[in-house]
Amino acid sequence: MPLAALDHLRLAEALELAAEAIGVSDPNPRVGCIVGRADGRVLGRGATQRAGGPHAEVVALAAARAAGHATQGATAWVTLEPCAHFGRTPPCSDALVAAGIARVVVGSADPFAAVNGSGLARLRAAGVEVDLADAAFAAAARELNIGFFSRVLRARPWVRMKIAASLDGRTALADGRSRWITGAAARADGHAWRRRASALLTGVGTVRADDPRLDVRELTTTLQPTLVVVDTHLGTPPAARLFEVAERAVWIYGARVDGARAAALAARGAELRRLPAAQGGVDLAALIGELAARGVNELHVEAGARLNGALLAADLVDELLVYVAPKLIGPGRAMAALPPLPALEAAGAWHFVDVQGIGEDLRIVARPPGRAQF
Repeated sequence: MPLAALDHLRLAEALELAAEAIGVSDPNPRVGCIVGRADGRVLGRGATQRAGGPHAEVVALAAARAAGHATQGATAWVTLEPCAHFGRTPPCSDALVAAGIARVVVGSADPFAAVNGSGLARLRAAGVEVDLADAAFAAAARELNIGFFSRVLRARPWVRMKIAASLDGRTALADGRSRWITGAAARADGHAWRRRASALLTGVGTVRADDPRLDVRELTTTLQPTLVVVDTHLGTPPAARLFEVAERAVWIYGARVDGARAAALAARGAELRRLPAAQGGVDLAALIGELAARGVNELHVEAGARLNGALLAADLVDELLVYVAPKLIGPGRAMAALPPLPALEAAGAWHFVDVQGIGEDLRIVARPPGRAQF
C-alpha cells in the first residue's frame, strides 16, 4: 500500500533530524525519528546521540513524554530500521512497543547483522503495523549513512578524497606553497565534509611540509574525527600541531613502530600500529580494512600527491571531493602521482554526482560508476 502524503512529509523531516547526528553518533548510524498522530500532530522528535547514548526513537519518545503527550496508538516515522538487540542501549523496537506505538514507517532497512530485518519482525510480532518507504527515500537514507552501510556490507569505510586545485590541476606551487588556492567559502565547506568523517587520513609528507592541525574548526562538532597518519619510518615530529587538538585520537601506521621515535610519539598520545607492506611502506589495503574493523564509517583523505596516487592506483577511493579554483598556476604539485597509462582508453572512469559553485570556486563530487550500489 503506497504511503500517504503525511508519511512522505514526516520521513523527510526525520531525515533532516538524522543529519543533526553528523559529527555526533559515529560509529552508530545517523537516524531521525518523529512520533505523531495521523491527524498531523507531532508529539516528539529525536536524533541519535553519542555512542552509548539514546537512539533517535528513544529521544523522540522521551520528548513526547516531556511534553505531556500520550503515545498510545501513535505513529513513529524513523529513517532506519529500529534495532532489536541489546548493545550499549536496549532495543529501540522494544521501546516503541512499550510506548504503545501502533504504526512504524521505516525509511530503510538496517544491514547490521544484529538488526537486518529482526527489528521489523519484532515490531510486527508485537502487533505493530510496519510500512516501508519507497526506493527513492531508502536511497536517500542510505546516502546519509553511506559510510555505515559501506563498513557493514563491504568491511571497509567509505573513502572520500578531498583535493583543492587550480583550473590546471595544481594543488600547490612547485615549492609546495598552497595557501590559499581556494577561497574562504570552499575552505569552510571542506570543514563540513571533515565533520562527516569518523577519521581523517593523511601522510607524513603533508604533516612535515604543512604542519596542519587537520581538525574541524569552521563549525561546531561534538566529535573530532580520529586522525590517521601513514608514516612508514615514523617521521612525524613530536612537536607537530596535529597533537594540539584536544580530545582527538591520533593513530600512526608505520612499517616499524619501535625505538626512540616511537616512544616520543607515544608520549604525545599517539597510538602506533605496525602494518608493513610486502613491497615496503604501509599496506594501504590492510589499513583500510583495519579502520573498518575499528568502527570508521567515512574516511576523509587530505594528503599529498604520493599518497593520493597510491590510494587511487589501488582502487581504494570511493569518492572524489574536488574544489577547483578559477586560477592557472603553471608548474606545481599535481593532484595525484599516478603511473603512466598505456592508452587513453585505460583511464579510470568516474562520473559526476554533484557539481556546484561554492563561493568563487567549483565543488565537484565524483564516484566510480556503481560504487555506491551496495
